[in-house]
Amino acid sequence: MNKKLKSLLIGLLAIAISTPIALAQETKNEFNPVQTGVAALNIAPDARGASMGDLGVSTDPDVNSQYWNPSKYAFAYSKGSIGLSYTPWLRKLVNDIFLANLAGYWKIGRNDNQALSASLRYFSLGEVNMNDASGVATQTINPYEMAVDLGYSRKLSEKFSMGVAFRYIYSDLSIPESDVSTSTSGASAFAADIAGYYTTYPVIGRNECQWSWGWNISNIGSKISYNNGEDPAFLPANLRLGTTFAFPVADYHNIAISFDANKLLVPTKPRQSDYTADEYGSDPEAQEAYNNALIDWENMSSISGIFKSFADAPGGFKEEMREITLSVGAEYNYNQQFFLRAGYFYENEYKGNRQYFGMGAGFALNVIRLDASYMLATAQTSPLDQTLRFTLAFDMDGLKELIGK
Repeated sequence: MNKKLKSLLIGLLAIAISTPIALAQETKNEFNPVQTGVAALNIAPDARGASMGDLGVSTDPDVNSQYWNPSKYAFAYSKGSIGLSYTPWLRKLVNDIFLANLAGYWKIGRNDNQALSASLRYFSLGEVNMNDASGVATQTINPYEMAVDLGYSRKLSEKFSMGVAFRYIYSDLSIPESDVSTSTSGASAFAADIAGYYTTYPVIGRNECQWSWGWNISNIGSKISYNNGEDPAFLPANLRLGTTFAFPVADYHNIAISFDANKLLVPTKPRQSDYTADEYGSDPEAQEAYNNALIDWENMSSISGIFKSFADAPGGFKEEMREITLSVGAEYNYNQQFFLRAGYFYENEYKGNRQYFGMGAGFALNVIRLDASYMLATAQTSPLDQTLRFTLAFDMDGLKELIGK
């Protein structure tokens, strides 16, 4: 029962990130998503980035830059900020799965070119009822995953900054048993991010615009095991690249257009269907080749997996390109006080088929900023459809002025 329930919980996490499994049955020969542990690390925590199609590596810095690109904090306008985000997840299916994220930063040094940042992410899978062999409920467990981050960023020039973040990850999918030998415990892992951000202010016509570029390699770290050190899984290491162009359209009216591209730096797990007798000469030889490939994949280190991820897909370059997800979005703001946003996220149908529109709005005062977003999936059967996010942030400079009065 341990292994079955464990598989169920891990499968639930996979569904939380992807779309209906029916597609896999219709296209079983090509459907081959990248598999990772702690898949919840790939859920965008904040309403601003989600409303623009899940992007943010090159947008203006805000309190939630820790997730998108920690190097942006060095260019933050405020001395510091703290924000809380909340997302009811899979709300079309259940009502007790959610993601909560607390993030903040503080500028340090006299030259306004350094920042310390931190965040706490908590993903709850709600209540899972356990039954005995006769189907009688015996106990209830509350599986969850969490990550704690500490980051540092610094300007290396007037236009360029870099940042790092260090992360402790804990995944509690444990199942208590009366027999100590069969009980399982939570799993933990360590990871790090390294990121860069470049911004410049070109003058086009009579208007000063802003053009920014960003990149972030996240979740570089150890593997994580859900089975007492056995069957370790890769963390969702990810490469994110993006650019943003912002320009004024009138006094106090500004528009920013952004584009992000992502690729999981995780090797594709071998599939039995990719090893056929036609290719290897006989069924035993094909089976042996598959077994060897699976053992190599299981024993591969996370660092080797990052490099292997660029040239390991069974379909070659065509399938490697399928692993890239794309986001495009726009943000309108009036005097940095009122915001409207929209965007689109695309993932290839054979790699998960997450495709949805995002939209949202926000407003900011001297002290407080509130953002909300709404997800509209292109597939009516998608469990991600109608997902809401909320972010509430407090500006430290505004609080200081308010207290001073």
